Amino acid sequence: MRVLVVNAGSSSLKLSLLDAEDSELWSSELAAPRALVDPEAVGATLRELPDVPYVAGHRIVHGGGRFREAVVIDEQVEAALRDLVALAPLHQAKSLAALDAVARALPNVPAVACFDTAFHATLPPEAATYALPRAWRERYGVHRYGFHGLSHAYAARAAGKARRVVTCHLGAGASLCAVLEGRSVDTTMGFTPLEGLVMATRCGSVDPGLLLWLLQHEDLGVDEMADALEHESGLLGLAGTADMRELAARDDPDSDLAIGVYVHRLRAGIGAMAAALGGLDALVFTGGVGENAVRIRELACEGLSHLGVGAPESRVRVLVVHAREDLEIARQARALLGVQGLEHL
Repeated sequence: MRVLVVNAGSSSLKLSLLDAEDSELWSSELAAPRALVDPEAVGATLRELPDVPYVAGHRIVHGGGRFREAVVIDEQVEAALRDLVALAPLHQAKSLAALDAVARALPNVPAVACFDTAFHATLPPEAATYALPRAWRERYGVHRYGFHGLSHAYAARAAGKARRVVTCHLGAGASLCAVLEGRSVDTTMGFTPLEGLVMATRCGSVDPGLLLWLLQHEDLGVDEMADALEHESGLLGLAGTADMRELAARDDPDSDLAIGVYVHRLRAGIGAMAAALGGLDALVFTGGVGENAVRIRELACEGLSHLGVGAPESRVRVLVVHAREDLEIARQARALLGVQGLEHL
């Protein structure tokens, strides 16, 4: 079953065609800044496909409380996905724009939505619930959704039979996940992808009282604050660049501080995930920074010796796994259609 994987990321749209053995038959990457997807460019690119796919598997960032696993996209599902745009305006809008563009170019190819939030649908109530007024939680559905689930799911399976696994997805966006016997039981991102670790341009967790103070005492609007938290914070806000490679090559106080803050939050987060698991059997690094920034991995592990990481006698495995959300999307699409059958689409 050939699967066209459609992965709308933070700055690009990645398209790849995988055969039944997950060999890549074709791939292309288009620029897609913010929520912009050029349907004409997508159509022209898909005309280069060497063969027609049986199904298109789409990465959809937010499934809300309804979508807890992959689903075939029909008019009702698409309408429900559009209702979720407010929860992740930049990411969801881009995914839906890609869905429209691919459907226009390949109208007879069924589409499957694979959700970044779905892997975290197994979070226990104590991990998913915010200590906020009941009225807010019930009226607005406010709770911790978690993200990067496709990457965490793939990385956790790469750890083999390890029972207690912490997966570290470190890219432009970054999050951790505590995986117990294949199930997500805690994660660092929450209601939005802003919570948790320091990222390329996102702040990660900050005191909400600080944000209220800025709104109350400074001449800041909500939109200005949202843009700053999403696009002007993180490594960029600390050192003037969002590129970890550039930071590692520089020798100046701002770069040292940025790396120090990044690693401090990373170590603390890994420790918290290990606590949620009651111990640690495997620590997995994935994503652009997780795979390529050797020094970041070393610094993180140096601070985790109390968990047995890095000790010669330790049974904790430290793995580096190439991020393959495309394989996870293809796996979910095939599994779904294997149950439903193409004749029902």
